[in-house]
Amino acid sequence: MFTGIIESIGEIIALDQDGGNLHITLRCDFTHELKIDQSLAHDGVCLTVVDIKGDQYTVTAIEETLDKTNLSHWQVGGLVNLERAMQLGDRLDGHIVQGHVDLVGSCTLAEEKDGSWHYLFAYDKDSGHITVSKGSVTINGVSLTVVDSAPGLVGVAIIPYTHVHTNFQSLRVGSVVNLEFDIIGKYVARISRGYAGI
Repeated sequence: MFTGIIESIGEIIALDQDGGNLHITLRCDFTHELKIDQSLAHDGVCLTVVDIKGDQYTVTAIEETLDKTNLSHWQVGGLVNLERAMQLGDRLDGHIVQGHVDLVGSCTLAEEKDGSWHYLFAYDKDSGHITVSKGSVTINGVSLTVVDSAPGLVGVAIIPYTHVHTNFQSLRVGSVVNLEFDIIGKYVARISRGYAGI
């Protein structure tokens, strides 16, 4: 489990296809603290460390993960938001984040507004996922407050600190992002729709 508070930005060093799997090697400032079999959120995707060499570590994404996230868009040199799993007793500074991406979205607006940043993301409005104004959403692993909410559209406002310390600094119109919707909201939506046909 994660909180959506990004610890560091990692750099993609290598991408190696192995059948349906993708081995991803990254460098970050806390590699020396990692251990094999540890879980980390990468742009909100929970992946397991499988190898560590010096200041670099490797994780593996299976085909299912590649199909449902933005990992297939990653390129060597790209920046990735990183968060280690929370420990029991830690403060929950963001919100409850599972590290299980619901679907991808596409950036439709990225603009600076008097020192802050405003982003809009479009996603499949028929997916059944919803947001509410002032509720929570996770975008590329970052816990954010919803400022715009409509069917198939979510907007967030980013303070300068978040813009500098996450890969939001590299997002442009057309960028593909990982979306994880609030777990409580997902349960409420499922209950309100019922279980017929599921």
